[in-house]
Amino acid sequence: MQSLIEQIKSGHIWDFPGGIHPPENKIQSNKCSPAMSPVPAELVIPLKQHIGKPGDLRVKTGDTVLKGQQLTQTASPVMLPVHAPTSGTVKAIEQRTIAHPSGLTELCVVITPDNRGQWCERVATPDFTACSPEYLIEIIRQAGISGMGGAGFPTARKIQAGLARTEVLMINAAECEPYITADDVLMQYYAEEIIQGIEITEHILKPQMVIIGIEDNKPEAIRALEKAAVHKDYMIRVIPTKYPSGGEKQLIKVLTNKEVPAGKIPADIGISVQNVGTMFAIQQAVIKGQPLIHRLVTLTGKTFQQPRNVWALIGTPVEHLLKEFDYTADKKQPRLIMGGPMMGFTLPHAQVPVTKTTNCILAPSVKEISPQQRELACIRCGQCAEVCPASLLPQQLYWHSKAEEYDKCQELNLKDCIECGACAYVCPSQIPLVQYYRQAKAEIKTREHEAAAAERARQRFEAKQERHEREKQEREQRFKKAADNRRQDMVKQQGGQDAIQAAIERVKAQKQQIQPDAKPVKPAVAAAIARAKAKQEAARQAGASEPDNSEMMRLREARKQQARAQKAAKASAENTAATNSPDKPEDKKAAVAAAIARAKARKAQQQAEAAPAEASQTEAQTQIQAEADTQAQPEDPKKAAVAAAIARAKARKAQQQAEAAPAEASQTEAQTHIQAEADTQAQPEDPKKAAVAAAIARAKARKAQQQAEAEAAPAEASQTESQTQIQAEADTQAQPEDPKKAAVAAAIARAKARKAQQQAEAERKEKP
Repeated sequence: MQSLIEQIKSGHIWDFPGGIHPPENKIQSNKCSPAMSPVPAELVIPLKQHIGKPGDLRVKTGDTVLKGQQLTQTASPVMLPVHAPTSGTVKAIEQRTIAHPSGLTELCVVITPDNRGQWCERVATPDFTACSPEYLIEIIRQAGISGMGGAGFPTARKIQAGLARTEVLMINAAECEPYITADDVLMQYYAEEIIQGIEITEHILKPQMVIIGIEDNKPEAIRALEKAAVHKDYMIRVIPTKYPSGGEKQLIKVLTNKEVPAGKIPADIGISVQNVGTMFAIQQAVIKGQPLIHRLVTLTGKTFQQPRNVWALIGTPVEHLLKEFDYTADKKQPRLIMGGPMMGFTLPHAQVPVTKTTNCILAPSVKEISPQQRELACIRCGQCAEVCPASLLPQQLYWHSKAEEYDKCQELNLKDCIECGACAYVCPSQIPLVQYYRQAKAEIKTREHEAAAAERARQRFEAKQERHEREKQEREQRFKKAADNRRQDMVKQQGGQDAIQAAIERVKAQKQQIQPDAKPVKPAVAAAIARAKAKQEAARQAGASEPDNSEMMRLREARKQQARAQKAAKASAENTAATNSPDKPEDKKAAVAAAIARAKARKAQQQAEAAPAEASQTEAQTQIQAEADTQAQPEDPKKAAVAAAIARAKARKAQQQAEAAPAEASQTEAQTHIQAEADTQAQPEDPKKAAVAAAIARAKARKAQQQAEAEAAPAEASQTESQTQIQAEADTQAQPEDPKKAAVAAAIARAKARKAQQQAEAERKEKP
């Protein structure tokens, strides 16, 4: 069994599915030699004339440029520069309409030629065999060469993709589309340059064989190629005329019987396909050092007096070519088509410039190519599927494209459609199927770009989150390591003692230095607490759930009765004060002080009496101890201060009563007691101590009150006044105060009371 290479060398030809045979209409333009188009008054050079991104501008408005000078510069292999087609001045850099089915605008450099055609510096490489493939690929890229067959893929990138894996170098010379004869004429008149370009590409790729595929409707071109390649081991294969045999995948199928898998390129199966126009441009760039600044364009159609091929500078307006080569517009419906009748598109106007992929300007009459008729409903005849060269289902693709069901279009391999137009050519309903497919492809491409952008954004966000988490962990590790190092250093400095324990001990020591030692509990309070605990323990041992608090409850009820009596006395005193208000505040204070002095005098007199008072004193002490037991619990400082103020007021009342008595010894003793209390209260008090002192004072006050009630009625007025004074002091002390301030205020009040007492005694001595 012969291998594939042997079958190809034996001259075997295969076929591809589908295809059509439209009228060729090539004879009109392939019989004339190519002509040179005059330089136009203005050249419009789009920055993007290939598949990929445009280059970066290197010129600005007003700059003078030379012929062949780069107008843009590239930064990646998929970017191609554009060059100045002739010398002149940059008139503008602005948006202009370009060759596109939708009439889009692109950024263009507008040059006003100076008609001198002065070249920039060029670097020619006649001996290309001494150069490395990478060097030659860079020359091709800097020359701005893209696919001349109409696709516009960067040639340097395409050749680089086939390095070290190309088995067959295939030259596409089929030019299957009707009316177009640019490649045919190029092969007739420039066959030697084309063969030299093939040699350069062969030197770069080093394939096992080179095949030139050409249709049998180009006999002059076949003879010219055979003559130019007489000493070359190139196989020129003449294939039957069938549209679209010039398609890349279809030509591979015809010449090698191989099929390019979906989503793959020919380089993946060891084949590299190049157009004859591309080979000519490579020869010009390497051998002569000339970039791609002009190309051969077919001007055809019955509206031209003489259809022919012309050399046009890149950027030449189509309108200029029409004027120079005898174009007469159709009177009924003038049309300009860029490309052939099968794959071309109607131009929006004649100001569109010629680009690197422009191979034909077709200007047919109405009779020659009828305008687009009204679209009818699909009759499901299936002819479109029979002629599809890619073995697709055009009818289903049409339905899904029209319904915008792009996912189903992708499932039916819409991207494999080469947009040859065979399906639309045979459609009896005049449905422009290719237009639907192009629109669906554009929408799918847009969605893929958006999805890719969203995926990139998601990846960037996740990478950012991971970076932040990683940085956080690194910081924590650094902090932990630094803390461990500090702990180790402290352990070393302290002789092995744990640093944390040492720090805790230092804090405790500082607190002990700042806070003074707690004062010891008074013996009376401690005794009261001990008795309370003893009672609780006795109750627990006796089996009682709670201790016997009947005595305490009785004392509390007595205090409540006393409080109600004091409240009533206060109300009576307020009424009396409102009725009999003294003229001067000093007289009122003197009266109150005298009443307090008399009460204290009575107390001192009763204390000086004999044993009959002992029982009452014992009972008072018992009550004092019970209140001490109750008040031993911690109280609020504000409440303790108020209670202490009331107790001191009662004590002053008892003292004043003692001072008013004839007994000077009792008066001296009372004053000594008052002074001792003032000295004691002048110091800051503890809340617990203040509570105990207040309880003792209240017990003494109740005892003095009981003794005073036994006296005659005249003492009631004095008692009422003293209670008024006590209540006034209690109201004053009810405000939240500090215990120290309360003690100082009480001492000051007692001093004022003594002063008032002395004044009262002086007044009594003055009376007869």
